[in-house]
Amino acid sequence: MTTPKSFNPLDRINLGKSVAEALLESDVRALNEPHPFRGAGIYAIYYTGNYPLYKSIAARNRNGKFEVPIYVGKAIPAGGRKGGDLEADPRQALYRRLAEHAESIEQASNLGIDDFKCQALVVDDIWIPLGESLLIAKFAPVWNKVIDGFGNHDPGKGRYAGMRPRWDVLHPGRAWALKCQDRSETLAQIGAEVKQYFASVVIPPKPTMFDDSQ
Repeated sequence: MTTPKSFNPLDRINLGKSVAEALLESDVRALNEPHPFRGAGIYAIYYTGNYPLYKSIAARNRNGKFEVPIYVGKAIPAGGRKGGDLEADPRQALYRRLAEHAESIEQASNLGIDDFKCQALVVDDIWIPLGESLLIAKFAPVWNKVIDGFGNHDPGKGRYAGMRPRWDVLHPGRAWALKCQDRSETLAQIGAEVKQYFASVVIPPKPTMFDDSQ
């Protein structure tokens, strides 16, 4: 007779899973949400458009399904980044982060903001990194795993010696990225990596969430 599996609901991983699942059960909203709100937290962004490289995930995000995030991220209070302020005021950290992403997409020449939706969850900042990590591990979003740079900020004057983010090679338009140095990879090479990634990665259906079989 096998011993029944032990479950501790207060284990940090199980608590993290509960946070991630709460996000996946939250309302889907437009990425360019016009109404500011307070709080820090985690979020998932979904693509539904016709950009050829993303057709496989876009198909799974239509008709109200929203099964495959294209990007997962977090927004923490400014004081929380220093690790010394457990009571840091989150202000509008999560809203501002989503607004920054919306602006990046609006500047891209080959993406449309109306093709992007998101889920956002305001949560105590102690659980934010764990919730984000679990979601990325679960869904392997392409903008987290292959196309880096979507969440980058303008490095500022005198700091454009670094290479242009891969995201900006694929989706040009952000003025600051054009000031960065050219990459060695071509657009065609990056596109081929995306195709290979989608051909090899197995993205679970969203309803299974974090069951132990995944």
